[in-house]
Amino acid sequence: MRRVEVLPYDEKWSILFKEEAAKIKTVYGDKILNIHHIGSTAIPSVYAKPIIDIMVVVKDISKVDSFNYEMQLLGYTPKGENGIPERRYFNKGGNARTHHLHAFQTGNENILRHLAFRDYLNEFPDKAKMYSELKLKLSKEFPTDITNYIDGKNALVKELDLMALKWYSEK
Repeated sequence: MRRVEVLPYDEKWSILFKEEAAKIKTVYGDKILNIHHIGSTAIPSVYAKPIIDIMVVVKDISKVDSFNYEMQLLGYTPKGENGIPERRYFNKGGNARTHHLHAFQTGNENILRHLAFRDYLNEFPDKAKMYSELKLKLSKEFPTDITNYIDGKNALVKELDLMALKWYSEK
């Protein structure tokens, strides 16, 4: 069973991202164009599940699958698209997850969406606080129900996504 636990920001999350990014770069090498720390662990003012979200931007998404074995050696479980077309998703740690990896081909709209969301919440503390408070409330309401936790955030995430993309496009 996966527990839903959200914690205050921890400075070690950025270090864990950098360490993991270095390992991932050894697997994909020059296939990677960029690697980003995304999600709530990349937003210092937001409570987060202590799972490091990593976004890898690659030249060609079709090449990612050929590295599944090497990713498994790093402890990742390949999940294919896992509900998002043109993405490759991996998780690490089973029910005690430590990392999520999202790979997208350069130009995919999800790249901008993730970066805009992260940067928007870092820029607008009032929005980050609203999101953080909701996550904390939902984690207490659904401590062992990840599905209801995620569903409970969905409307606000979509609203913040729209605001973030608008703000990002006007920068």
